[in-house]
Amino acid sequence: MAKSSTADRAEPTAGQPWSAAMAPGIGRELFSLLTDTEIRRDEPLSRHTSFQIGGPADLLLLPRTVEDLQQIVGYVRERRYPLTVLGNGSNLLVRDGGLRGVVLKVAENLAAVEFAGEAGVAQSGALLAEVSQAAARVSLSGLEFAVGIPGTLGGGVIMNAGAYGGEMKEVVTQVRAVDDAGRLQTLSPAEMDFGYRRSALQGRGWIVVDVAMQLHSDDPEAIRARMAEFTRRREAMQPLSMPSAGSVFKRPPGQYVGPMVEGLGLKGHRIGGAEVSRKHAGFIVNAGGATAADVLALIEYVQQRAFEAHGVRLETEVRVIGEEPGR
Repeated sequence: MAKSSTADRAEPTAGQPWSAAMAPGIGRELFSLLTDTEIRRDEPLSRHTSFQIGGPADLLLLPRTVEDLQQIVGYVRERRYPLTVLGNGSNLLVRDGGLRGVVLKVAENLAAVEFAGEAGVAQSGALLAEVSQAAARVSLSGLEFAVGIPGTLGGGVIMNAGAYGGEMKEVVTQVRAVDDAGRLQTLSPAEMDFGYRRSALQGRGWIVVDVAMQLHSDDPEAIRARMAEFTRRREAMQPLSMPSAGSVFKRPPGQYVGPMVEGLGLKGHRIGGAEVSRKHAGFIVNAGGATAADVLALIEYVQQRAFEAHGVRLETEVRVIGEEPGR
């Protein structure tokens, strides 16, 4: 890390307003508490989102142990600094000014997966698709539906991700999470209160660290066949070869976004480097050099056209965070 002055190394007081100038000192202070965490300053978040878009994070932390994760959360929350948690960045648009404060990434740095018999435990940073594939390799069924879901296991559990008739709630037996004080909590399926694309952890600020699952043995050829069919369907419909954040808009009651936007003649419509997908009009893709401002302008244009033509107010499904440049 870059050298800092004595002032940089001073401990900020609790509740002190955040300044990016604090980041070097805070990085050093945290480093002294942690055993196995990578610390990056002014890290471009375009490297950490599936859109490949996003300004810099003041301080990006990638813990490799649950203990370090707890230390980070306790330290940052106690001082009331801004904290943003990232997974695989697959349903996310980070504005071009980036993120102030501390960004905690839980992805490949916490992604161990283990199976014993018909039970499994996986850390929350493991990709859902990889957990699904790992189960298939040991002839365990129950996660085939997840083979094409982008994002991490932690995010998938928080939103009770599902596809092709399956949901996470059908396999989860226990969730461990770090609360907003840095303490490790254990939750049962009943305490998770799973519903359609929701759970008790949604909006709570807790960070899932690992998930226990109960699967069942099945013929490996049958498992692979189901996964291949789900993958075929996904590849036929979605623009997987281009950077995106998945489906941009929530489905309005009684209608489908893709056909609606296609009917407006907007397939291929472009603002800057952002383009309405030519393969599925419910997606916006980074066609090359797109900024967050390009994507947001295109979202607004599609929303305006949909309202003018159909009286429908399309709500965004993609999560938008961060600041505009210069703020």
